[in-house]
Amino acid sequence: MKPRLRLVFMGSAEFACPALERLIRIPEWRPAAVVTQPDRPRGRGLALLPTPVKSLATARGVPVLQPEKCRDSRFLEELERVKPDLIVAAAYGQILPAALLAIPRCGCLNIHASLLPRHRGAAPIQRAILEGDRVTGVTIMQVDEGLDTGAILSQAETPISPEDDARSLHDRLAAMGAELLAQTIEPYVTGKLKPRPQPEEGASYAPKIKREEGRMDWSEPAERAWRRVRAMTPWPGAHTFLPFPERPLLKIWKAEPLPLTADAGLPGEVLAAGSEGIDVACGEGALRLLEVQREGSRRMRAREFLAGSPLPPGTRLGAGA
Repeated sequence: MKPRLRLVFMGSAEFACPALERLIRIPEWRPAAVVTQPDRPRGRGLALLPTPVKSLATARGVPVLQPEKCRDSRFLEELERVKPDLIVAAAYGQILPAALLAIPRCGCLNIHASLLPRHRGAAPIQRAILEGDRVTGVTIMQVDEGLDTGAILSQAETPISPEDDARSLHDRLAAMGAELLAQTIEPYVTGKLKPRPQPEEGASYAPKIKREEGRMDWSEPAERAWRRVRAMTPWPGAHTFLPFPERPLLKIWKAEPLPLTADAGLPGEVLAAGSEGIDVACGEGALRLLEVQREGSRRMRAREFLAGSPLPPGTRLGAGA
């Protein structure tokens, strides 16, 4: 028999949805309320749209609170009236203030998509791929006033495969975090699981991804350029510019690094383009583009793209075009 808890869930992004769904399915831990970010204008029409967490909570009949700022005194009063035993947070989008952390008698837990203390911050999934980590994972931690600095309760790890991009890794870690949370709550609230402080050794930060980080820098080594493609998929999308008068953007969905060659060409130069892909020279080695998408068109294999937009050897992509 699980201990019955009055629980509040705080989350906004898609990453948090598996954990919320998992808690909803446990009768003793079904959230009394969900706290998420306000509806924001999105898409071409800038229509007000709910967060993924709000959509899920509404569909499952869980009450939703949407404060503009979670440190707002009126919201804190409303949260106190809920009388939560435990708050669980995942991808909420704001740092939780001390006044909020003091409300639940069992404190506040957070699901973080890295093996803390590595990759604290907003973009641990993308940064793990970009930095060439071979292993990552999820951490269930106590929330304190710092940026992902709270004590660790449990962790689970997974290898980062060459086939992983930010989307596939996001989905796997979200599912892992949901299951790890379900395994962690009971021993935590019953005192069987003791928090351990994060070591400072190995600590690093994963700042938020900026749109411009998707632009290919062909002076990078091919290995890092390949990791950039994977880390920026699906958002903001790795991209370069075609050497046509209108300089249309070319989004790169899939690629693979090629070994060093004696005649690698200038960074951004097309070395070969055919049925196997588009080989582009990098600072070291070359990157073979396998799946691309021209602006205003659909995603396609490189050979399909070349049928309508030939790129002869010597063509320069990107800033040098």
